[in-house]
Amino acid sequence: MTHPRRALLSVSDKTGIDSFGAALVERGFELLSTGGTARTLQAAGLPVTKVSEVTGHPEIMEGRVKTLHPAIHGPLLARRDQAEDMAALDELGYGLIDIVAVNLYPFRETIAGGGVTLSEAMEKVDIGGPTMIRAAAKNHAHLYVAVDPEDYPRILEALDGEDDRAREGGSSFRRELAAKVFRHVSEYDHAVADFLAQTGESAAPELLPEQLSPVWTRRAPLRYGENPDQEAAFYTPAEARDRGIAGLKQLHGKELSYNNLLDLDGALLSLAPFAHSPRPAVVIVKHTTPAGIAVGRTLEVAYEAALACDPVSAFGGIVAMNRVLDAPTARRMSELFLECVVAPGYESEAYEILSAKKNLRLLGFPASAEGPEGVAAFLAGHGRDPDPRVVRGIYGGVLVQTAPTPPFFGVEDAGWKVVTQRAPTPEEAGDLAFAWAAIYGVKSNAILLARGGATLGIGAGQMSRVDASRLAVQKASDAKLGLEGSALASDAFFPFRDGVDAAAAAGVRSIIQPGGSVRDEEVIAAADEHGIAMVFTGRRLFRH
Repeated sequence: MTHPRRALLSVSDKTGIDSFGAALVERGFELLSTGGTARTLQAAGLPVTKVSEVTGHPEIMEGRVKTLHPAIHGPLLARRDQAEDMAALDELGYGLIDIVAVNLYPFRETIAGGGVTLSEAMEKVDIGGPTMIRAAAKNHAHLYVAVDPEDYPRILEALDGEDDRAREGGSSFRRELAAKVFRHVSEYDHAVADFLAQTGESAAPELLPEQLSPVWTRRAPLRYGENPDQEAAFYTPAEARDRGIAGLKQLHGKELSYNNLLDLDGALLSLAPFAHSPRPAVVIVKHTTPAGIAVGRTLEVAYEAALACDPVSAFGGIVAMNRVLDAPTARRMSELFLECVVAPGYESEAYEILSAKKNLRLLGFPASAEGPEGVAAFLAGHGRDPDPRVVRGIYGGVLVQTAPTPPFFGVEDAGWKVVTQRAPTPEEAGDLAFAWAAIYGVKSNAILLARGGATLGIGAGQMSRVDASRLAVQKASDAKLGLEGSALASDAFFPFRDGVDAAAAAGVRSIIQPGGSVRDEEVIAAADEHGIAMVFTGRRLFRH
């Protein structure tokens, strides 16, 4: 029996389907279709055979059942090189299907805006579509299957290059299309499973389920990893391609590296506590941890203060800010070698100044981060939007935790408690609030010294808290920044009084720390001896 060439087209995303259908008709294909896709093809003037004409059965249950029929799945699964399969088709009068173009009901798009009931979401769970494309993908040795409109031109090119009906030359391409199908279905099923897991009777979604099912899509291959002998790529969750780091828009400069992306993550993390800051804030990051942070009357003042903390480490670093970059600040920044600059936007003169540096990477916030409220929402959500989980790889597995909430500068925290005889003055209280926000992005063990809305010295990533204190003091000394009357923040409690003694000797007058040590009384007594005001936050800010 001679089988005419047929294509089954049934898509939710109708991008390019009319031109693809027209190209197939020109090549002698009969078009089979359903519902809205059939109407789109007919509106384009194309001849269409409805699936119901092939199955001899009408669509029922408002379209819930239309393609689940042997007249469709027999041709999809028939092996052309198996005489028994072909004989079964001939006996039943079923024609072959050579091309399948199907993408699924928009489930993610339906639930993305929130406020969707369970029944509404379930109506967007596709049944026939996944069944058809899985069948076609299983039988990819004998037909083409597309779930991505970008593959339509490639299929036409492959058809034109075929040697009669054998199509042996296209086997690797058809295998590639089949792999894309199974990834597509897997992502879809994960989205449905996650929605169901988070839409139960409990008050909160299950963030740490028994089985974790994020699906990651490769966004870009990278030149190499942390070192040139390591391969690397940047992946994003399927539902979060335009949020977080992935939402940044590169406006200028060479491509981002693996280490650039890590540093950008550290920069946005460090800037997040200043999402609601009434003053411009600037963060300078080197090797994922801040080298300087400051707020100021203007962006230029904030940059100068942040740079003053550690100008040596700032060389080759990343600068992030919470305001549109202006020309005076850009002019000062142009004097220093930097890897990346990230800002909500750029004034035209500022962009012109910095884009003169060919290799400097300039990045802007996503379009959704327009205006003060949009910028604040983007920064405040860093690490928690769209997924409130942090996933980190270790050898042999991954660690998962809920994301921390930044200690927002300018937002009062009612949980703080003065534990010393002397309470901080209003000026000291402002310095403590700044220091606590600034230490959020510093690698543990962390000690941070600040005064007047700027960091003076930062001790990061030390094995001992005393060493972190010494390093912070040394950094301030190297930068010729006096510490008299400064505030100190510690990301975890002081296990002994020696850290307080060292701080007092350096000129520190106020300390903010989580508290919770078995030696808290000893540490508080040391602060009282030195006349230091100490505040407990009741919250640790480790960043390993």
